[in-house]
Amino acid sequence: MNNNFFLSDHPLVKRDMTILRDKNTGTEYFRSAVKRISNILAVEIAKSFNLKKADIETPLEKTTGYKIDQEVVLIPILRAGLGMVSGFIEVIPEAKVGHIGLQRDENTLIPVEYYYKTPKDISDAFVILLDPMLATGGSASEAVNYLKKKGAKQLVFSCLVAAPEGLKKLSDTHPDIKIFGAALDRQLNDKGYILPGLGDAGDRTFGTF
Repeated sequence: MNNNFFLSDHPLVKRDMTILRDKNTGTEYFRSAVKRISNILAVEIAKSFNLKKADIETPLEKTTGYKIDQEVVLIPILRAGLGMVSGFIEVIPEAKVGHIGLQRDENTLIPVEYYYKTPKDISDAFVILLDPMLATGGSASEAVNYLKKKGAKQLVFSCLVAAPEGLKKLSDTHPDIKIFGAALDRQLNDKGYILPGLGDAGDRTFGTF
């Protein structure tokens, strides 16, 4: 439904999404499934990284390899986005990590900023915004606004589950942003939760029910 939306069809992602959706999955197994899906999404996103050649020496001879030729900055939207960080760091260990705090008003569903911390200069960085749920798209759109104001030029968004409403909102607001997800669900309910979804990703990741 969107040329900028990458939906993973990896069999392991489909298996782990089933684990995440199951209401009987405990916190430990929920966390590990989030991490594995994040690993795969990180690999897909990293296909766009710039590389430079690097001369190295193996135990046998000199040869030429490659290194990432730009700063990579992971920015989880607090707090649920934190659950995806370890999976991305495992694949991209040189990445720096910033944070954005956005809290959705439960009545208006409008995101309110309460915290922002990233490296001072992100203008040349490859910035990956992380949030498990792309529901209304409000928080993601506002977070992208903040990052663009701070100078981000190469920016992508990664989630576990997207609703059509959130995907449309983010795409309409920021048509230049590529979106990477593990599942595209049916719709939002009247409280702004994704259906069938997986519940509150933050609560299920951190065990705060």
